[in-house]
Amino acid sequence: MSPVPLVPNLLELVRNPIAYIAKRWTPDPRTVRRAALSALVMGVVIVVTGGAVRLTSSGLGCDTWPKCSDDSLYATSEMGVHGAIEFGNRMLTYVLSAAVGWAIVASRAAKPRRRGLSRLAWSQFWLVMGNAVIGGVTVLTGLNPYTVAGHFLLATGLLTVAALTWLRAGEGDAPPRPLAGPSVRKLVLVLTAAAGALVTAGTVVTGAGPHAGDSSKVPRMPVNLETAAQVHAALAWIVVALTLAVWLVLRAFDAPAGPRRRAGELLIVLLAQGVIGYVQYFTELPEVLVGLHLLGSALVWIAVLRLLLSLRERGPVPGAATEGDAATGRESGAAVAAAPAATQARVPAPATGDGGQDRSAAAPHRS
Repeated sequence: MSPVPLVPNLLELVRNPIAYIAKRWTPDPRTVRRAALSALVMGVVIVVTGGAVRLTSSGLGCDTWPKCSDDSLYATSEMGVHGAIEFGNRMLTYVLSAAVGWAIVASRAAKPRRRGLSRLAWSQFWLVMGNAVIGGVTVLTGLNPYTVAGHFLLATGLLTVAALTWLRAGEGDAPPRPLAGPSVRKLVLVLTAAAGALVTAGTVVTGAGPHAGDSSKVPRMPVNLETAAQVHAALAWIVVALTLAVWLVLRAFDAPAGPRRRAGELLIVLLAQGVIGYVQYFTELPEVLVGLHLLGSALVWIAVLRLLLSLRERGPVPGAATEGDAATGRESGAAVAAAPAATQARVPAPATGDGGQDRSAAAPHRS
């Protein structure tokens, strides 16, 4: 075989470096999922550190954007600790971008090619760029509370796509097969919407609260803080009640282990978040507890998404199965084909006379 000319390869590398890498490298499915997880972890880190900037009154430590000041691209000693904190958070955006880039390259190089996964990874890139711009607008508008809220909500959007990328990297591309009945799926959709409203209400509490992000006079949202906090708490109890209802229904109808486990995890995270929320409210919002509550909001949202996607399965990850796994998968597929429809999506579903056989047939397919 004649050697491949170097110059055409270099031209290909310059023209489309990601496709160039994908043509020459096939990552293990576990590598793809770890890359997606790294982007998700950095998404959580950037949310928490962004909150730290606000809680330390460092939001205007760099008073302009994209430079740190009119005279410097980076923080100087004259800007003090606030400048260092704000500039440090800006630098973390590059670490986040590197993690997202790693997820993009790994998902694009997966074999067989997974276009849906690759699109999810690329969506993270555009969200990072968009949030960088909104972050700049936030600084240029003197920490306007509405742009601060938009900055956080777009960061939550990034968390959403990063979590979906991570979860999709751990499953196949077969058509979704429901693991719960329509009523449970609708209940979880309502729960997801309520959790989204809870996160949004939290930005109103922040916008009306005392932590404006800077030691100078910063305008706040014209909303009574106590009223906003009560609405936020009411939504939190609604989310807890819905989660408890989902958990009870899944257990009552002997749902697969995966959805039951995800519902239990969400319930634990919600209860911990509720304790932190009430303690911070009655102790006049100390900065450390507000930061922990911010971390909790990210973990709650990720747990909600995990529960939502656990209600269906899409087969094994492409390229991950060995010959032994493939034989097991064929036997498993035959069992699914033989199982009654009520077994494949039976939560909740009416009990049958041979319910014992149904549960045993469905057992190998529980996640």
